[in-house]
Amino acid sequence: MENLYEHFRIVVDPGQTPVRIDKFVLNKIEKASRNRIQNAIKQGAITVDDKVVKANFKVKPGMVIALSLPTPPREDGPVIPQDIPLDIIYEDEDVLVLNKQAGMAVHPGVGTPDGTLVNGLVHYYQNHQLPVKEGNFSDRPGLVHRIDKDTTGLMVIAKNEEAMTHLSKQFFDHVAKRRYQALIWGEMDEDEGTIIGNIARDPRNAVLRAVVEEGGKHAITHYKVLERLYYVSLVECRLETGRTHQIRVHFKSQGHPLFGDERYGGNKIMKGTVFTKYRQFVENCFKLISRQALHAKSLGFIHPRTGEEMYFDSDLPEDFQSVLNKWRTYVSGRKELLE
Repeated sequence: MENLYEHFRIVVDPGQTPVRIDKFVLNKIEKASRNRIQNAIKQGAITVDDKVVKANFKVKPGMVIALSLPTPPREDGPVIPQDIPLDIIYEDEDVLVLNKQAGMAVHPGVGTPDGTLVNGLVHYYQNHQLPVKEGNFSDRPGLVHRIDKDTTGLMVIAKNEEAMTHLSKQFFDHVAKRRYQALIWGEMDEDEGTIIGNIARDPRNAVLRAVVEEGGKHAITHYKVLERLYYVSLVECRLETGRTHQIRVHFKSQGHPLFGDERYGGNKIMKGTVFTKYRQFVENCFKLISRQALHAKSLGFIHPRTGEEMYFDSDLPEDFQSVLNKWRTYVSGRKELLE
């Protein structure tokens, strides 16, 4: 019956500040719910230094946490092949590079059983079995990394075990080069800078992430302002870490959520006047892009077989480019903004 449980062992980092055991574990175990963790604590299935603890126990550096959590329910059966158009940029015997469209989830999950990029990949490679990462990732064949459902841009897919191992290590070691472009509300104080802030699940909403003072996962985003448009700015982002919603959460923490980002408050007027004409202009912009203005523009990695440095760049998608042009026209038409 061991397959009904997932077993974990965590050694608390030397720099960890004291934090409740339930919060600490919640930030360390992917897809673990608060109820799942608290029930495990009540049942004595989570121990610290071989001792049963309560939910309010504070973990400290060097402690060893052991967990036996019930395996979360998941869909039975293999991923369903579906004939979904793929925007393929490059392909050889080891890797495939594609440009993901907006609104497409990368892999099946709760609420998204099919219609994902992976469903399309399985159909495209019907006569070829794609590799999966080590662990419980049978629903993610070929995936080395992910981007959010409503984020567009470049991804690399591994076509065999050697490519999966090689590319996964590059992403883990931050050797792979990823640059994003985002349209954010407002203007950053500096033309270039770095946002550092640990990211964890938002305690008020498990679907969201937030920058936290204690616990969470270390996250670093480097940015460069490409264009200042008074009420909004076009920025380039370089990820040093790859946390869930990292760019969206980091800029939200700075008071500059991504334009159109419903989850993080960017789908309402954050900067500007209260005049009806301006409000109408912004609402028209929202109609052009029904998602966060974020695009994975370039991707670089070392080819797993040849050792060659590969680099790919992509154009901004039509909805993003249309909104950007609309802001440019608006600002240029109001020269007093810049005087």
